[in-house]
Amino acid sequence: MIALYDRLANGLSRLAPVALPTLARLTFAGVLLIYFWNSARTKFGEGFAGLFTPSDGAYYQIFPKAIEAAGYDFSQLTTFHWAVVMAGTWAEVFLPLCIIIGLFTRLAALGMIGFVIVQSLTDIYGHGVGGDDLGRWFDAASGALILDQRALWITLLMTLVLMGAGPLSLDRILASKRS
Repeated sequence: MIALYDRLANGLSRLAPVALPTLARLTFAGVLLIYFWNSARTKFGEGFAGLFTPSDGAYYQIFPKAIEAAGYDFSQLTTFHWAVVMAGTWAEVFLPLCIIIGLFTRLAALGMIGFVIVQSLTDIYGHGVGGDDLGRWFDAASGALILDQRALWITLLMTLVLMGAGPLSLDRILASKRS
């Protein structure tokens, strides 16, 4: 019985580097891709110029306290605010795309982890998310928006940071061209 278990465990260990990264990317696509792309869409302004001019909502989402402190006068915001909003908006577009196609996957996943951490801190300190939405670890509830869900997102992304994109990826094609 132990020998059978050992053979099964060894087979699964050999399968893991192929299956886990591919499954992680597929899960990311199914669960988080549209979430991040829809979020990015709300931050772009109108028309072609909107690609470089954030919507008012983008500033509300990312800098709620700064907007309030400025009396909701957007002209008082600095170039720093614009740069952070544009970087975050474009990160929500390109980092998930890189993960899906498997291009610079480890770096993109690491960037997404940073993004999720900043997003969570903004929700907590900027928007005042707390209580059941914040959640607690090691309790019976598993659906809190911040501590529970985002811990799972980060764990999924860490799989890609540690293991790469897997065999069905542009990373693998580029690696084979280099060697």
